[in-house]
Amino acid sequence: MKKKYENKVLAFRWVKSPSKKLMILNQLLIPHQEKWIECTHHEDVADCIRHMNVRGAPAIGCVAAYGLVLSSLEKKFADSKALISYLYSSAQTLFSTRPTAINLYWALERMKKAVKDIKPQAKNERAKIKEIRETLEEEANKIYEEDLDGNYRMGDLGAKLFPKEAVILTHCNTGSLATSGWGTALGVIRTAYHKGKIKKVLVDETRPYLQGARLTAWELSKDKIPYELITDNMAAHMMKTETIHAVIVGSDRIASNGDVANKIGTYGLAVLCQYHKIPFYVVAPTSTIDLKVISGAQIPIEERSRKEVTHIRNYALTPLDTIARNPSFDITPHSLITAIITEKGIAQPPSMETIKQFLNHTPK
Repeated sequence: MKKKYENKVLAFRWVKSPSKKLMILNQLLIPHQEKWIECTHHEDVADCIRHMNVRGAPAIGCVAAYGLVLSSLEKKFADSKALISYLYSSAQTLFSTRPTAINLYWALERMKKAVKDIKPQAKNERAKIKEIRETLEEEANKIYEEDLDGNYRMGDLGAKLFPKEAVILTHCNTGSLATSGWGTALGVIRTAYHKGKIKKVLVDETRPYLQGARLTAWELSKDKIPYELITDNMAAHMMKTETIHAVIVGSDRIASNGDVANKIGTYGLAVLCQYHKIPFYVVAPTSTIDLKVISGAQIPIEERSRKEVTHIRNYALTPLDTIARNPSFDITPHSLITAIITEKGIAQPPSMETIKQFLNHTPK
């Protein structure tokens, strides 16, 4: 796979030698520290997903796949059946870490299928175990490579929708830190910038976890893309008083009718865009589309610790007995979305029909 542009930021790295391990960038410390967490066990990967050391639906899918590779290497197995049983148990542990992002489930099911589809060539159990381990690593590498390639295709497709000198507003973090290395919504912005189309980016801080302020601003700064940080409640004012050409966001799960689950605050932006007549785009790989879910009403919404709302880095912002709510995602109805951009095409307007048109299409 040929990389189109230089990547300055990575969320994770798979290390093959001297021993196999997954290195995960601790995003909780960005932008002040760049510290890597060494994962040698699938539980290490599960903890990183659970505690949001790594986040972003595509990145979670990739690291979960590598987590299953690590699972196969963790102990000596009596035979291949014992290994497969352990893999299924490990997959359940990884899946239980975050309920909303469908990429996690998709990647783990794909890894399990790769093992199930093996037609054993080996005659003894030791060789069969080796074959399973090699198949798992091969499949995890494919998931990573396909995601990165898809990021570049989404970037090319989405960049065509922007005018020259565009001012774009984005929410949360959808860049290299949320994917295999280029980005979904932020990948589109990156590609558009390389094509000379971006004047500046307005970055929502994204309360309560501040992924925009901490992560997106950091990525744009590294790429030298002009940006301005705004608090989430400034978006309406900016749309009213300045020219904003588009709002572009990512997604953690897309229902078959085009409803989108994304970081909390996305729904509000879509409502504002409709009032101000601003295009509202969602960018996500097709692995984010969940055809089993008819509408957004069926998507589970993760509610995280109230401490993420009441504290910043263990510093209390509120009275200690404050009761706070913390839904991490909201649902944006497809009727508020101008288009959904995937690596296989653009659903415009999003609907069950326009999404299914390209789901089985493989672009050249």
